[in-house]
Amino acid sequence: MRHRLLQTGPLAPDLEAQLARQYDIHPLWKESDPKAFLADHGSDFVGLVTSARHGADAALLQAMPALKVISSFGVGLDAFDLEAARVKGIPIGYTPDVLNDCVADTAFALLMDVARNVSAADRFVRRGDWRTQQFPLATKVSGKRLGILGMGRIGRVIARRASGFDMELRYHNRRQASDVPYGYAPTLHELAAWADFLVIASAGGDETRGLVSREILDALGPKGYLINISRGSVTDQDALVDALVHKRIAGAGLDVFTHEPEVPEALLALDNVVLLPHVASNTHETRSDMAQRVLDNLTAFFAGRPMISQAL
Repeated sequence: MRHRLLQTGPLAPDLEAQLARQYDIHPLWKESDPKAFLADHGSDFVGLVTSARHGADAALLQAMPALKVISSFGVGLDAFDLEAARVKGIPIGYTPDVLNDCVADTAFALLMDVARNVSAADRFVRRGDWRTQQFPLATKVSGKRLGILGMGRIGRVIARRASGFDMELRYHNRRQASDVPYGYAPTLHELAAWADFLVIASAGGDETRGLVSREILDALGPKGYLINISRGSVTDQDALVDALVHKRIAGAGLDVFTHEPEVPEALLALDNVVLLPHVASNTHETRSDMAQRVLDNLTAFFAGRPMISQAL
């Protein structure tokens, strides 16, 4: 007998094909009235396949009384009602570790781009401005001070990347890590005031919402750069836009925003910000590994083993 699973939103075609071969899976997002469908059929499903974007709220969990397991494509958990899942005893599989390298690479791509004005220089050439103008000076990266907010899996890989640029490094966590050699800043304000580049690599969710505030941006200052490959919610986006428009910080590299895919209109014309459409893990290799982890987590659970990557 094939286990019946519900899928909340579209995933990579190869992953969907694999899921269809192994399970009786139903695409909820194709229903004209998902709430009515869940009211009639929610009890039919023992598993839920979702993503960091779609998550699973308390209402969805309540509508699936036979639910035993969730397998999510992605590392973000802020779209999940973790307490509701915990109360119901529903484990959540997700896909950390396999994307660390690509996300760290993207952090440095953004850092290099905004500091050396790579995208702005590309636009300068394409507009034909090189024929009549001198492109402005940029900012050196090597040897500068890098501050990392969040010394977790991805933060540690970013820190290793920084060694290749001879950067001095400090970080801020809720608690100091005992197994890293880098300097610890007891407050985010202290880290921002010290850093030339501040990289956000923390988790999203209520605990970090708006953590990078106007005060933190002012501490980073007019020569400092902000890089965010975490979640848009970690920054006060209005304060960030204002700081970039009025050049109270030197620039920013952003892969994430508060209300994706909406990007503040004021940012689109600025040369001191690089904008990406949430693609830090978006490589063939990493997305394939993430898809395999979704499958492997489900296989382990239904075989009576712990999932490889389990949040709850």
